[in-house]
Amino acid sequence: MPKQEEDRILREWTPILLRSILIAAMILLVAGLVMTYTFAPDYFVQRYHEARQGHLIGRERFATLPDRIRAGNPHAVLTIGLFVLTLVPLARVAFCFILFIRERDYTYVALTAYVLAGLIVGVLVGSVG
Repeated sequence: MPKQEEDRILREWTPILLRSILIAAMILLVAGLVMTYTFAPDYFVQRYHEARQGHLIGRERFATLPDRIRAGNPHAVLTIGLFVLTLVPLARVAFCFILFIRERDYTYVALTAYVLAGLIVGVLVGSVG
């Protein structure tokens, strides 16, 4: 495949992929908000009061999210929606990284790799701490 064709495909599919991720995140977030309003309107108020009284126990585990979503937990749907939303900048930087590698623009490859590593570390540290 010629280089121009590869670049055209990369430049056309990047916005499509980013919009798809953004739309999926928006659908999940709106569904979570509707579920919260419908099934658990006082969830965040209860969590606030529990936190003020020191009764919250640790963090919720990411591995339990699918089970909690199947159980109809609106907070789990919102959490997945926010996680999908964090994929938008990650995907954009990853596509730029691939594009700069293909163009052999090593200054931008290094800078983009630095930003991509920072984003990945930020997601990992955010899920740990």
